[in-house]
Amino acid sequence: MDQTLVPKFLRFLDQAPTPWHAAAEAGAALRAAGFLEVDERAPAVAVEAGQRAFVLRSGSIVAWVVGQKAAEESGFRLVSAHTDSPNLRIRPQPLIRSHGYVRLGVEVYGGVLQATWTDRDLGLAGQVFVRSSAGQTRRLVDLRRPLCRVPNVAIHLNRAVNDEGLKLNPHTQLPAVLGLDRGEADPLRAALAAELEVEASDVLTWDLCLYDVTHAAVGGLDREFIYSGRLDNLGSSHAALEALLRVAPDRESTAVIALFDHEEVGSTSARGATSRLLVSVLERLAGAPGLSRALANSWHLSVDMAHAVHPGWADRHDAAHMPVLNGGPVIKQNSSQRYGTEAETAALLLRVMEGAGVAGQWFVNRADLACGTTVGPIVAAELGIRTADLGNPMLSMHSIREMCGREDHARMVDVLAQFMGPFVA
Repeated sequence: MDQTLVPKFLRFLDQAPTPWHAAAEAGAALRAAGFLEVDERAPAVAVEAGQRAFVLRSGSIVAWVVGQKAAEESGFRLVSAHTDSPNLRIRPQPLIRSHGYVRLGVEVYGGVLQATWTDRDLGLAGQVFVRSSAGQTRRLVDLRRPLCRVPNVAIHLNRAVNDEGLKLNPHTQLPAVLGLDRGEADPLRAALAAELEVEASDVLTWDLCLYDVTHAAVGGLDREFIYSGRLDNLGSSHAALEALLRVAPDRESTAVIALFDHEEVGSTSARGATSRLLVSVLERLAGAPGLSRALANSWHLSVDMAHAVHPGWADRHDAAHMPVLNGGPVIKQNSSQRYGTEAETAALLLRVMEGAGVAGQWFVNRADLACGTTVGPIVAAELGIRTADLGNPMLSMHSIREMCGREDHARMVDVLAQFMGPFVA
């Protein structure tokens, strides 16, 4: 195992409290490795074998290594994941003043396990648009300190909580306490301005997220686990990034990773999986006339974290499909196409795993429970590309603090590097 991989993964998790930071961190790693950043607004340039480049669009990023054969002939080896995670987003006019406190009004983004957000030390991060000589400038901000809190109510005032569970009204009970009300006009805007070293009046708008400031960590009796926020789906995003960095320039087919924002809310946006972001990049690489033929020769792996069997809730799983932590990547299949895997693509994925020397697992949802989904079926439908869904097993999915297996991350990187590198379909 690469001894530097887990520390790099932990750092990535800590440096990426939002999808915008995740895409920026991925871009920084690619630049450091010699990848060229391509401006989507610039005229297309000739695509040469061995070219390593990427397009960064806010919270999404697409990167590639051009193969030695034309994409029209050899196709793409595409890996997709997503950069966003369920969380609490700050409203445009968020200040709630009552009973001596200033709270920040929030919107619930994605399928949040709301109760896990109470009694946590919360930082604030995102993108802020400030007035500048160019009109407006985008700035990333990360207030990594215990800035906010969603305090629970004492059990004396909610006696049924242990029997009925904690039920929160997201509009009235999830707003986070920012501080005591000292009569300041706009304490949030002032804090952002101080961090960015601009005037408060120059702070125009923001996309801001709350997050737990506790650092990612290795844990467990034998240090077999990783504990962190946003493992779903930064675990897959980082694995895809590390795998692409391993792809040799002498590979015949073109390797591509697409890390999308907005998966947790349906992917319908200017940079989500339903947008033309990926299509426009692939057209650059294959040429519009040759794209259909290139896609017919292509394969796609959609990588999103998977449900490990929970020891206290094992009855929520099908008995024959119970992935375990550190048991290897999970092939996810659903006959209603909530996942993109079919027999043909599962067979290919099994061969890829064999080539990487990695054992895999299977997940199929219980027939009497609703199944989640990924960007896999979306990309499959948009591109008409053969697709398989896989992901590393995890517990506490969509909690503010999640857990996965330490060994699984390296195995996933090996599988994706094998798929984009030496594997021959």
